[in-house]
Amino acid sequence: MAQKTGRSLKRRATYRAGGCVVAFGTWLAEKFPQRWTDRWGMWLGRLGRLISRKHRERTESNLRMCYPDWSDEQVTRTAKRVFEHFGKTAMRFLRGVRTSDEEVLSSIDPHGIEHLDEALALGKGVLMVSAHFGNWERGVHYLALKGYKVSVVARDANDAEANALINRKRNAQGVEVFSRGSAAREIITRLKNNECVGILPDQNSNEVFVPFFGKLAGTVTGPAVFHLRTGAPIIGTFCSEKPDGRYHGEIVKLEIPEATGDKDEDVRRITAAINEMIENAVRKHPEQWLWMHDRWKAARNQGLLDA
Repeated sequence: MAQKTGRSLKRRATYRAGGCVVAFGTWLAEKFPQRWTDRWGMWLGRLGRLISRKHRERTESNLRMCYPDWSDEQVTRTAKRVFEHFGKTAMRFLRGVRTSDEEVLSSIDPHGIEHLDEALALGKGVLMVSAHFGNWERGVHYLALKGYKVSVVARDANDAEANALINRKRNAQGVEVFSRGSAAREIITRLKNNECVGILPDQNSNEVFVPFFGKLAGTVTGPAVFHLRTGAPIIGTFCSEKPDGRYHGEIVKLEIPEATGDKDEDVRRITAAINEMIENAVRKHPEQWLWMHDRWKAARNQGLLDA
């Protein structure tokens, strides 16, 4: 009992420390020029990699599993860039009010936006599938500034104060946020209003096991279920950083597999197609995906990994 209490206290202390880091990062990001905070964000990412052995080893392990032909040097180099990327991207998000609408709009080269317009023309709303990849926050901010009504389903941060701060920034960007655990009714309402709902289904789940990088991965079925229930089309939205620090925004139309009449099978096939779409985006820029997340945890626990 004492050991369990000790772990609980340690967990709460870790969450609170994370909240303090978010608050301090916000102060830095809003006070100094972006060129400085970009560098500090990359430095913080490097520091996080050094401090967190668990996340460092998980990142490298995931990369080795998904890129078995890579050398140790390639794995280490990419892992370092993953931490640098997310440190820099986090600082850009935390800049909030310091980034003008004009800067956001000029920072993205959009491609495929006609797929979004075609989907909305059906009048059933749009399920926008993205991933913890590139700068997805900047992508939805861009769409909101372009006049699209966008809401996002997101996991709450572990620290309540940090969660409130993050959601205030999202709301200030014109993006409404719903907690992942209680969003179903809100999603249905937004789709009926022919709005866009963003979902990031690239994290571990026990709902269905379908391939991702050639390995079965436990994946959330929400996008597939909502598509079958409402008829809302599914598109992919990805915002990857370019070498000059700007972004390549890409909207991809998902070709829905032909219905079989078996709901469970249709959900599985659509979810597999979504995973394939996300994988295609990640393979173009592997250093910009959240490899430190334990994406294959449920599959490993079920004995479904062959490596």
